[in-house]
Amino acid sequence: MTTAIQTTLRVRPIVPADNPHIAAVIRAVSAEFGLTADKGYTVSDPNLDHLYEVYSEENCAFWVVEVEGKVVGGGGIAPLACSDADVCELQKMYFMPSVRGLGLARRLAIQAMDYAREQGFKRCYLETTASLTRAIRLYEHLGFEHIDGPMGSTGHVDCEVTMLKNL
Repeated sequence: MTTAIQTTLRVRPIVPADNPHIAAVIRAVSAEFGLTADKGYTVSDPNLDHLYEVYSEENCAFWVVEVEGKVVGGGGIAPLACSDADVCELQKMYFMPSVRGLGLARRLAIQAMDYAREQGFKRCYLETTASLTRAIRLYEHLGFEHIDGPMGSTGHVDCEVTMLKNL
């Protein structure tokens, strides 16, 4: 016997009430992969508990993924600090284990890059770490190419994988 289970899944713009929930997701996923604050990963970002405010700035956007009303992931786009004006950065793409493998990261990355194009960005940069092999494969499939070193000023000193895509 097969039973169908209906799940409500939404991808939507971040709202102020999401701040503690998406911060908790980022902290949990970071801990899962050993991405500690002392090494300069996203979990060390002083604005981690205020992502709504950060992504309310001009040319920025952040989306959360909800399952049954619970935030289980998210990601955003923003201008790359200390870089050319036509470069944006794909940022804070984190998903709980329960929603990995459903294509949500791909969907969210494409949505973010579409938004970036609409804002006039010509290139999209990202940083990650070699232990996130599934994320790296996704970015490669989306057309990101490995580059020799970091661009801009992200503060993520231990993200040794740097990638760039022409939009």
